[in-house]
Amino acid sequence: MRTMTAGTGRRPGAPAEPPMILIAGGTFRMGSNDHYAEERPVHRVSVDSFLMDETPVTNAQFRAFVEATGYLTLAEIAPDIRDYPGARPEMLKAGSLVFSPPDHPVWLDDHLQWWEFRFRANWRRPYGPGSTIKGMDDHPVVHVAYADAEAYALWAGKALPTEAEWEYAARGGLDGAEFAWGDALTPGGRHMANTWQGAFPFENLAEDGFTRTSPVKAFPPNGYGLHDMIGNVWEWTCDWWSTRHPEDAPKACCVPRNPRGGDVEASYAAVQAGARIPQKVLKGGSHLCAPNYCRRYRPAARHAEPVDTSTSHVGFRCVRRPPAPDR
Repeated sequence: MRTMTAGTGRRPGAPAEPPMILIAGGTFRMGSNDHYAEERPVHRVSVDSFLMDETPVTNAQFRAFVEATGYLTLAEIAPDIRDYPGARPEMLKAGSLVFSPPDHPVWLDDHLQWWEFRFRANWRRPYGPGSTIKGMDDHPVVHVAYADAEAYALWAGKALPTEAEWEYAARGGLDGAEFAWGDALTPGGRHMANTWQGAFPFENLAEDGFTRTSPVKAFPPNGYGLHDMIGNVWEWTCDWWSTRHPEDAPKACCVPRNPRGGDVEASYAAVQAGARIPQKVLKGGSHLCAPNYCRRYRPAARHAEPVDTSTSHVGFRCVRRPPAPDR
């Protein structure tokens, strides 16, 4: 694979483009039959060649976008009560979800035990008022909702990846391997990604060196030269959420090419009473994925995220696809 700095398509004000990796297209087995139900069934998929950001978008890169455009993220804008009928007025303030670990064991079926909506938490203040990203330019930007990631991609002359593109790239050429680097989570005792060690959510042993996000090149790249495809932060894809994958094509000639998964109507979730919020697919897991809770630090793993939601463990990276041939 080649590292490239293709400059075409950048918007005015964009800085010199960070490296992108050329991912040669191919066919692979997408999904897993061995873990969560939504990863099933394994099925063959083909993707064309594309360029992908070497790392998740960083705080420094997102800051350049904001300074060039004056963009405000969803976390910086108070929600409109018309979009959330039944919501308590005192909660309709700008903010975002922040991981707030308890100091004791809790039931793992109630995520409100460790997630807190904090007013004024956003990409500049990832843990709420008083926090800062000073010294974290090379950490992935967080507290970005889907529209925020899409706006950055458009400004940069790029796009968000499909789920198939993302998973193909994350596998790094290891078709069918459990992890992006092979079949052992910590080969030879070496941590290959920023994940959780200890009993989630109260015991963080930080054996990998980090309790929250980490610099985007703190861990080795995969076989394609991509960093942080697993762990650190979940990443947005452009596919609508579906509860399972389609069945495998019955004939080799019929393998789906560049599939765009899911259907918007099927993706809706009742986030608030009376509100219908569509969901997109997240990939890659985060620094909060733990063996006792969220074993989603694998290329096949996937998770649903409402498009209006931002959190302290979700970011994104972009792709650039070649122009469609003239017909």
